[in-house]
Amino acid sequence: MTTFPGSPRLLKGALVGLDPLNPLASIIVFQYNPETMTRRLDARSMGGEGGAKPEVYRLLGPPKETISLKAEVDAADQLERGDPRVTTLGLYPALSALELLLYPKSKAVINNTVLAQAGNIEIIPPEAPLTLFVWGPNRVLPVRLTSFGITEKAFDPALNPILAEVDLSLQVLSYADFQATDAGYQLFLVHQIAKEVMAATYVTSSVENLGAGLKLF
Repeated sequence: MTTFPGSPRLLKGALVGLDPLNPLASIIVFQYNPETMTRRLDARSMGGEGGAKPEVYRLLGPPKETISLKAEVDAADQLERGDPRVTTLGLYPALSALELLLYPKSKAVINNTVLAQAGNIEIIPPEAPLTLFVWGPNRVLPVRLTSFGITEKAFDPALNPILAEVDLSLQVLSYADFQATDAGYQLFLVHQIAKEVMAATYVTSSVENLGAGLKLF
């Protein structure tokens, strides 16, 4: 069976954790792109019930956005090729890379434990890496992985998972969540500017269509 040579190359979504000390530690490319993605936007507005009328349309910042999606991870192809890592460990490496986006680095935990035992009063909690949700060239968003559920559906003889579904819940982080010097601030601002350009293109097309429709009457 041949593939049509002119078919576009499928881009894959990914989660990327930017850690300057270990830049390759958190790159999770979706094996199969999720079929659906749910996005919810809640306005950050000053106006509301009982609020001052002149403030009803005043915005405090970009909307709070959450993204929910379900991804499937399947080791069948790797097992068929005899991939030694997958035949030995199944999907543990892939799932671990995803889970570690919610874990503080063990080195930081050990350092803080040593400081606490030495009598330090002020200990700074370890910081997670800047995490990016990459969904095509038009959506590269800083996010926080708030939760995810893993359903392991099949196992090898050593009980390593070889088929799993992962439910992800992401909170988009905007310039309202960063300092102006942070990379996340700049990334989201670029995303919003690109969105404004796309919206302007749509509005221009809509006005032209509206004008053509009015000529009928």
